Amino acid sequence: MSNVKKFKFTLVLISLIVLCVGVFVPIVSQSMPAYASSSAKGMCVIEKDTGRVLYSKNMNEKLPMASTTKIMTLITVLQNCDDLDQYIQVDDLAVGVEGTSIYLRKNETIKVRDLLYGLMLRSGNDAATALACHVGGSVKGFCKLMNELATKIGAKNSHFNNPHGLDDPEHYTTAYDLALITAYALNNTIFKEVVSTKNHVIPETNMSDIRYLTNKNKLLSRLDGCVGVKTGFTSKAGRCLVSACERDNMTTVCVVLNCGPMFEESESLLNASFNEYNHTLLVDKNKEIPNKVIENTEGERLYIYPENDFYYPLKENEKDKVEVKYNIEKSTAEDGEVVGNIEIFYDNQLIKTLKLYTMNKIDKLIENNTLQLNEF
Repeated sequence: MSNVKKFKFTLVLISLIVLCVGVFVPIVSQSMPAYASSSAKGMCVIEKDTGRVLYSKNMNEKLPMASTTKIMTLITVLQNCDDLDQYIQVDDLAVGVEGTSIYLRKNETIKVRDLLYGLMLRSGNDAATALACHVGGSVKGFCKLMNELATKIGAKNSHFNNPHGLDDPEHYTTAYDLALITAYALNNTIFKEVVSTKNHVIPETNMSDIRYLTNKNKLLSRLDGCVGVKTGFTSKAGRCLVSACERDNMTTVCVVLNCGPMFEESESLLNASFNEYNHTLLVDKNKEIPNKVIENTEGERLYIYPENDFYYPLKENEKDKVEVKYNIEKSTAEDGEVVGNIEIFYDNQLIKTLKLYTMNKIDKLIENNTLQLNEF
């Protein structure tokens, strides 16, 4: 084997199947059952970790999104504010802002963390403005941060012109973009904590008595596994709701924009996603991958492992559309070295690439291993 400069072999798993964390692949389900239909002007349901679109309707149409804007406001604050327990003085621009409010007062001093709960539970437009002025230096400066983050996330058809969601011709998103933003934000533990909180008390300040806040999202109380996220309404945007639900280690995110029965339809869509799709393990990071070509410097056979598990949401009749290929590109290596990659395909489309590492020496193949080995 010492004379071999390069080996490459491919193991193809047709019967095994899945997880991919933090990767968004715009594969869209081709059919939607009647019970998952929606009257929304724009709708999208995705699986959080892979970004697979499970259900959709006009998901790329640019629409106003009302206070669901505050999802982006919250994650932008969390990524640009080091001290959430800092007390700040409310900017004059935040006093008397139109729409829903926590009634901030001129010269009031309040903790940033409490403003976050006022932002998401009460949907305070004044809280949004106060946070924007503090974090961005101005509303304009904060919107710049919001738009930069949207670009980073991949929300290509969105533009944020304010932190609260009041109607503005230059303020819009799509159901798909908003689902992507929410999926990204839910990876932040503080974001998830805030949006899933049912009640919060803002202590007395120098200008106000105690404020008691209650979350407006009815699904938190009636939908099994619901973790938030945000309601919204303006006359132009209509009723809007972004919701997320966790069951059996899978999280799905639902966005309905301009939807009268927003709670009822979101509940139906989320339930449908768990009834129809299974969080399927395709690659197991703890399962050794046998090889006949890689040795260490002492001539001993090495084994390789994937860097992560890989799960993917699949219907029962979709498993035969999955193909997993292992590509090995070295003949000698040391423990812990990258020696190739895994390519996971769905319906002939590449959806994920994972690195392959050598691990501690194993003396024999795992018994009853079902992988099929093909050398090239």
